[in-house]
Amino acid sequence: QYLNNRIEQDHRRIKRRVRPMLGFKSTHAAAVTLSGIEMVHMMRKLQARYAFNPNPSLAEQFEILAAA
Repeated sequence: QYLNNRIEQDHRRIKRRVRPMLGFKSTHAAAVTLSGIEMVHMMRKLQARYAFNPNPSLAEQFEILAAA
């Protein structure tokens, strides 16, 4: 709808995931879920950097995220 707005365009993926869930029951659940979605989004955009390996594959980044 607002494709020219950079913020709306960046959060389009989050809106697509949250809408079928019909919201969250607690703020903690919302924070954890949204931070996970944002982390995966940053990994796809190659914005997530790790000190020991500056160019990890997507699978390696997911393993690091799952271990945390």
